[in-house]
Amino acid sequence: MLTARFDRHRYAPHTHEEFSVGICVLGASCIDYRGGALTVGEGSIVVLAPGEVHTGESAYGTYAYRALYPAPTLLTDGILGGTPHFREPLLDDPVLAAALRIAHTELSTYPDPLEAESRVPWLLTALARRHSTARPTSDTVPGAGTIALAVRDRLADELQAPPSLADLAADLGLSRYQLLRAFRTTMGMPPYAWLAQYRVSRARALLELGGRPAEVAGQVGFADQAHMTRWFGRVLGVTPAAYRTGVRP
Repeated sequence: MLTARFDRHRYAPHTHEEFSVGICVLGASCIDYRGGALTVGEGSIVVLAPGEVHTGESAYGTYAYRALYPAPTLLTDGILGGTPHFREPLLDDPVLAAALRIAHTELSTYPDPLEAESRVPWLLTALARRHSTARPTSDTVPGAGTIALAVRDRLADELQAPPSLADLAADLGLSRYQLLRAFRTTMGMPPYAWLAQYRVSRARALLELGGRPAEVAGQVGFADQAHMTRWFGRVLGVTPAAYRTGVRP
């Protein structure tokens, strides 16, 4: 992931082995690509294919963007035919652009591996399914309920060091997209969100017994107290310290 802000910098012609998926967040940039010039304004998504020569510079004044550089295999789940082709590199999809920007921002601040593996591939799959020339695979996952419960139980059992989605999917003979689809359909949320809420539930019990937030965070598998505080706010609307004070006599 890259967060960038430039005034006068101009990228020399270059290529990437990975896809480049950028979201402009300020101003506008100008990119030479496939023999033409793209002007990428705020809220736009630009997708540059592996091996394609391109440049980049400000269209006027300061510009800023957030970018992902995913391996091609991260865009092949959920579609047929291998690496997707994007006929149009400049995409107008405000909902997906906002989701990519939020995920990029939050994962840059709170780099949780399971959350990253749940959110980023899901969004990249949506990008390929909505905007590439590839045909999407079926969204039906046989035995979705059984799959979701197996994943839930495994995450609960390995609370402090949860397995990766790639490992979970391989153990169940699924693609990562199929696992995510089955879990979200059954549980109403992605695995990382379920695990975070389960951790909050376990943390509440420990705080009620007098546990200190910094110690409790590690006991239930949060990366640190700030990580736990973030999820307490989302789930309960209060900080762990405020919760502990409110329930203690």
